Amino acid sequence: MKKIFCLILFIGALIGSSMAQPRAIGGRIGYNLEFSYQHHFASRNMVDLSVGATNIWNRWAYAEANCMFDWVFNIHNGWNWYVGPGFGLGLGYGRNWRDFGYVPFRLNLGGQLGIEYQFRIPLNLSLDWRPMVNVVGINHRGENVPNYNPLYDGIYSFAIGVRYRF
Repeated sequence: MKKIFCLILFIGALIGSSMAQPRAIGGRIGYNLEFSYQHHFASRNMVDLSVGATNIWNRWAYAEANCMFDWVFNIHNGWNWYVGPGFGLGLGYGRNWRDFGYVPFRLNLGGQLGIEYQFRIPLNLSLDWRPMVNVVGINHRGENVPNYNPLYDGIYSFAIGVRYRF
């Protein structure tokens, strides 16, 4: 009987802890087009993981994965703002990227600053800015190009996010 009671208590604690840490899934659109997953911690911090394409409105683009760690601060009645560091990995593709000398692989470091509104229904809207600096870039011949386009989308990296919270 004690084992069953302990098992029920353990399962209840697991369910309670998973409900206490909300998550959100959705997308971001702007200079980038991304699929996004957010995981909030009990300390009001969050990890934002995104996968998508950057510079999609041009003849060449990057498939990119980003990981951002954000500190979240409450403003008022569902409004929050967040800021934090992160990194990204990108792989270039598109028409004639070799002719223009674009770097097909890159490692980026940067940050994110944004504001969000959480509705009473499980919907989250956000506007954020994610400037990234190209730390390592490797061209199509395998040569390291560290200073290639160092602030590749700093001023263009604004995006609107729409996410479903669960």
